[in-house]
Amino acid sequence: MISNQILQNTIDGMTGIAHVELCVTDRDGRSVVSTMKEKKSFEKAVQDFVNSSAESQEVQNCQFFKIFDEQQLEYILIVSGASENAYLVGKMAAFQIQSLLVAYKERFDKDNFIKNLLLDNLLLVDIYSRAKKLHMQIDLKRVVLIVETGSGKDSNTIEMVRECLGAGNAKEIVTAVDENNVVIVKELPDENAAKEVDKVAHNIVAFLTKEGLQDVKVAYGTSVGEIKEVSRSYKEAKMALDVGKIFFAQKDVIPYNELGIGRLIYQLPIPLCKMFIQEIFDGRNPEEFDEETLTTIQKFFENSLNVSETSRQLFIHRNTLVYRLDKLQKSTNLDLRIFEDAITFKIALMVVEYMKYMEMQNY
Repeated sequence: MISNQILQNTIDGMTGIAHVELCVTDRDGRSVVSTMKEKKSFEKAVQDFVNSSAESQEVQNCQFFKIFDEQQLEYILIVSGASENAYLVGKMAAFQIQSLLVAYKERFDKDNFIKNLLLDNLLLVDIYSRAKKLHMQIDLKRVVLIVETGSGKDSNTIEMVRECLGAGNAKEIVTAVDENNVVIVKELPDENAAKEVDKVAHNIVAFLTKEGLQDVKVAYGTSVGEIKEVSRSYKEAKMALDVGKIFFAQKDVIPYNELGIGRLIYQLPIPLCKMFIQEIFDGRNPEEFDEETLTTIQKFFENSLNVSETSRQLFIHRNTLVYRLDKLQKSTNLDLRIFEDAITFKIALMVVEYMKYMEMQNY
């Protein structure tokens, strides 16, 4: 179904061009949209016209036209005036509205198909048959992007994403499968297009931020070669969004193929994580470390375990840093100057972050 706003814009445009007043009513003659300055009652005339076999008719010094949606009568278009010009304008306006009905119905059907495709709600035979019916290429490369904002998702967010991608761009399908995120299924017709995905993601973040939305994040999966695999790219994008919130909070664009060890930790069962932390820290919570120790650890990792560079950035003497690392070693039995111990400690901290996130999700 076309929105009333779209209908109003259409007949406003026709009136502006042809200087002929128009009105669109439902089957009962109730006005849906109109450009007529003088309000007239067409209910009786419309009902008589609906019951007739004529597809167009001159009534009350106006031209009446029937507009169908797949052989189902949807609207009556009324054009003021009985002249040949009014008739021609009416025919063009009726054709335009008819075309809009077809386009919006196809868009709705495609949107519904994509939602079920993303959620794995379709059998393989249904995927191929419906894709063919909707004129969607089966063996074309595609990738799924998920857009999330701090204010959630509404119709305005979807329209803003469409605007950013370019109105009427057939290479992207913008939809939503839940109340929080906007989903984009982007076609990749050539190899170079795959390299553009990251650029598109950053453009979306910049555009939505400029429009006043806060905490905009875009995650995307890997490209897939067939339409039946689109759901896999969607699941990857969802994981990237979650993993990004846990381990890459400062990033606003998160690709699935750059999640690193965070992807592995995200898939660990919580009981196993608790056992690991118990083993590493002997029941002690890493968050109990004082601020000085946490800052030292963070800087040491940022500088690839380089003692000299870390002490320089912390504005402390090298021996002071060594003292802090020795103190940490005594409390954890892990020496961060040894690569294996540093890796263990780093993973343990990431596991703690993951457990905190999952605990928050459960409340």
